Amino acid sequence: MKNFNPLRNALLASLASVLLSTAHADDTLKMELTANKVVKNAEGKVSYVPVRNAPAGTIIQYKATYTNTINENINDLAVTLPIPANMTFTGEVSPASAQASIDGKNYADIPLLRKVDGKIVKIPFSEYRTLRWNIKLLPAQKSAAVALNTIVD
Repeated sequence: MKNFNPLRNALLASLASVLLSTAHADDTLKMELTANKVVKNAEGKVSYVPVRNAPAGTIIQYKATYTNTINENINDLAVTLPIPANMTFTGEVSPASAQASIDGKNYADIPLLRKVDGKIVKIPFSEYRTLRWNIKLLPAQKSAAVALNTIVD
């Protein structure tokens, strides 16, 4: 069984998780990150189970919940989650409006595309490194969540 450490991965995600305009103080936004194993039952119903260790091939969902802790709305909030080095993005995100990057700098809608031998092709999910969501409005004292699924390599 591969040693999967969600706390280390959570730290990586939290370090790169929030891009706020400089008008917001550091304590205006609280972020909670969870890592859960994605489990489907015989009927296809999905559930999420906290995970500490996971073998290769296990699907893990990273979910970040952002809470506006002040009594003012936050507008145009961009939040990012990196895809940990020992994981491969599955293509599943929530909300679906996420953009992706292979370099952590340039973002585009999913699926990412590039030109190879004169043809436009999809970039494999294995090359995705970071996802970003633009939250237009996070009302005062409210929360918004974003999530991505990965597979343990």
